[in-house]
Amino acid sequence: MLADEINRAPAKVQSALLEAMQERQVTIGGKTHLLPRPFFVMATQNPIEQEGTYPLPEAQTDRFLFKLIVDYPSAEEESSMMQRWGQVTKQPELAAASSGEELLALRSEVDRIHLSPAVQGYILALVRSTRALADGGGGNGNGKRYLKFGASPRASLALYQAGRALAWLRGQDYLSPAVVQELAPDVLRHRIGLTYEAEAEEITPDKIIAQVVERTPVPAVGKG
Repeated sequence: MLADEINRAPAKVQSALLEAMQERQVTIGGKTHLLPRPFFVMATQNPIEQEGTYPLPEAQTDRFLFKLIVDYPSAEEESSMMQRWGQVTKQPELAAASSGEELLALRSEVDRIHLSPAVQGYILALVRSTRALADGGGGNGNGKRYLKFGASPRASLALYQAGRALAWLRGQDYLSPAVVQELAPDVLRHRIGLTYEAEAEEITPDKIIAQVVERTPVPAVGKG
């Protein structure tokens, strides 16, 4: 399901979306309907216009696997977009790249990706470092506290699962710290809360995450 400009959804709609994401079901008129498998949610959020919007609760944003920053397309991408979607009387033909059955079957392949205890410890260290910063530890060098709260245990699970999936897509048979570092901003940026001081100094979640990645020792591991 694609939810366009999710921050315009009122509380009741957000509650229904939360049920779909967490319980894999929807309730209408007191009757529960199970959602098909696989089922996932994508949502957009307008970063510019905030009038008439509803803040998303942390419990809801935490259930999104990634928060991706989508910038303007390149000149080549924008030109291709005009060519593909510029026709008034016809739309581009779409062809399925996979199926629900295939995606479910591929999960067992992802589970075979090796993840060493050292890399698991590295994931935990990254996530727990955000909590240490929120608690006033970890040190920013200036005594200021930039995080109200750190990432939840869902962040650890997201790095664990998404890391193995990305390693599988790239033809690797083990999860490396480099892949974890690559995914860290997408997994963590919506799971940490900036303080007023951080916002006043124009410090972004990505800057905090980059600092955490830089300060966390990287284990020397291989396939193992």
